[in-house]
Amino acid sequence: MSRWMWFLPAAVLASLTGCGGSQHSVDEKYYLASAATKMEYWQEAASGVALASKQLGVVAEAIGPDAYDPKGEREQFHALLGKKPTGIAVSGGDPASLKGDIDAAIAQGIPVVTMDSDVPDSKRLFFIGTDNYKAGLMGGRLVANHLNGKGNVMIFTFPEQPNLKERLQGYRDIFAEHPGIHISEIVDAKGDPGVIFDRTMQVVDKNEAIDAFVCLVSIAAPEVADVLTRKGVKGKLVMGMDSDQRTIDGVQNGMITATLGQKPFTMAYLAIKMLDELHHHPPASLLDDFARDAFSPLPRFVDTGVTLIDKSNVAEFVQTQKAAQAKK
Repeated sequence: MSRWMWFLPAAVLASLTGCGGSQHSVDEKYYLASAATKMEYWQEAASGVALASKQLGVVAEAIGPDAYDPKGEREQFHALLGKKPTGIAVSGGDPASLKGDIDAAIAQGIPVVTMDSDVPDSKRLFFIGTDNYKAGLMGGRLVANHLNGKGNVMIFTFPEQPNLKERLQGYRDIFAEHPGIHISEIVDAKGDPGVIFDRTMQVVDKNEAIDAFVCLVSIAAPEVADVLTRKGVKGKLVMGMDSDQRTIDGVQNGMITATLGQKPFTMAYLAIKMLDELHHHPPASLLDDFARDAFSPLPRFVDTGVTLIDKSNVAEFVQTQKAAQAKK
């Protein structure tokens, strides 16, 4: 995915975020497909889908396997094509396996947008989510500052996801400016918290020289913090990702140094709204090269932003979240 982003005109955004009118129908059916629907991150996204559905007066549903399973996501996405949905938003758990079905949907006239994790080589119309390279730069700078430019780092990730590759590249580029920082190991978390817990336990039990744990996925930081707490280990830097409750608890109690909060609710909410806009005001062809068209009605990338959360602002973050939830 290009690091350049196109922004929607204010008038278009206003129409997307407004309440539904008579043009909408319960016959419209929109879907959000992900690889792990029961994760707290994707539960937040499902809330965004639900709000958009309510405002528009259409059917919208979050689908996918309960636990992390990119193959299961692809199977459910493939099954959607037979239902002729009005539009599909999808997070690329395994981009290579999803590309063919995304292209097939576009060929059938079904709008498809990606969110959270892109499938950049497909014919998807555009991507909604975090600028993951910039998120990696942000996290990398914090880690480098806390380590004073020197230390060994272990990274937990899902190696095949494009968003995490971009996130990792941001960290690498910052660490390259600090020759004293070394990436000792990159661990494939495999979508399994147990993998992270066990590998961290090995680090502690064997007294391996790891100064910082960088977590590119939301499930990682709480598991690392759990091990360090059980073992009474102090002084390790733990860099988290996302703002699930266990991660925020870790920041509050000091076992997680900081985390980068994304906006899955906003991503999903906008995805359904924009798919609805595409249905009611479609381009002449879904196969046009919108990315290269300077007068395209569609963006290439909608950046929903990221927030650095640490001890200095976590209380304010929690208060803001509670206030927002109370308004729902």
